Parts: sequence; C-alpha cells; structure tokens
Amino acid sequence: MENEKYLQDLAEIKSMMNRSSRFISLSGLAGVFAGIYAIIGAVFAKIILRENNSVYNGDYNSYSASNFNSDLAQQLILVAIAVLILAIGTAILLTTRKARKNDQKIWDATSKRLLINFFAPLAAGGVFCLVLLQYGIIGLIAPGMLIFYGLALIHGSKYTFADLKGLGYANVILGLIATQFIGFGIYFWAVGFGLFHIIYGIWMHNKYDRKTAE
Repeated sequence: MENEKYLQDLAEIKSMMNRSSRFISLSGLAGVFAGIYAIIGAVFAKIILRENNSVYNGDYNSYSASNFNSDLAQQLILVAIAVLILAIGTAILLTTRKARKNDQKIWDATSKRLLINFFAPLAAGGVFCLVLLQYGIIGLIAPGMLIFYGLALIHGSKYTFADLKGLGYANVILGLIATQFIGFGIYFWAVGFGLFHIIYGIWMHNKYDRKTAE
C-alpha cells in the first residue's frame, strides 16, 4: 500500500516537473489547420505562377527564372504572409482555448523559451530566403524554407512535445531532397508544410488532446 502511494507521488512529481519545463498546451488541431492553409496557399501560388508563365516551363523539367519579376515576387510573398497569419492566428486561438480548459498559463517562462528557440532559426531562414530571392536563386527558396523550418522545430521541441522533433527532421530531409528537384519546389513545399502538418496534427490530437478531453 505504501509502495503504491510512493509510486503515485513520484508520478505526480514527474508530471509537475514536466509541465514546468515544457509547454504542453499546443493544439494538435492547430497543426491540421496549418496544413490545410498551406495546401490552399500552394494552390494559389501555382495558379499565380502559371498565369505569369514563370518558373515552370512546359514539361516542368526545365527551370528558368527569366520571367520572375518583382510583381510576381510580391504576389507570392503576400500568399505566404496570408498562410502564416492564418496558421499563427488559428494556433493562438486553439492553444489558448486548450490552456484555459486545462487551467494552464499560455504565457510563462517556458512558452517564452519555446518561442525564442523556435523563431531564432526561423528568422535566420527567412533572411536567407530573402537573399536567395535578391540574387534570383528562386529554385532553392522552397527547399531553404523547409530546411530552416525543420531546424526551428527541432530546436524548439525540447521546450514542448518531443514529437515535434520528428516533424522537424521530416521537413529537413524533405528540404534536402527538394534541392535535387529544382522546379518542383512548390510540390515539396505543399507536402512539408501541408501534408506533414495534417498528419502530425491528427497524431498529436489523438495522442494528447483526446486524452485531455477524457
């Protein structure tokens, strides 16, 4: 009887330590919505590229940035910003709701560390992609985004669910593969930011969110 109480106390202490060192209010459904937004954004980007007769040439095997101009760049950047705003907005809404439901703080030292460690490599990747755009190296922008985003997930995973690290590695590997298929970056982008997020979000929802609800 005493042994059972001792083990129960240890489990509660371990749970408290885990909550104090990791941000566990991330919503799995936020990942699903982020993936849906990314796929919709990729469709819009593909339409914009096709209408401007840019980047893709005929059989999709030849690559050229000769028709890639500043107006086209602005349109694609606006699509990316729209996807980002929708994804972040939905994540904040669902994560805040989950935190309140579980009586947890949404903004504390752990969430701050998570954001700093996540956005540091992400910001570096954003600047790097802008430099690629500046020099007209269009074909490596999508792979670069996937790689740096994956690194951001890996770097931030130590302050939240460890499962996030798997999504990070998957995006890094996908980004490296995409460097060998210049001209198909938009498809790799849709898989990494879209499909992977949906799969990850469903996995996280079934593993954590449903347990919490029960």
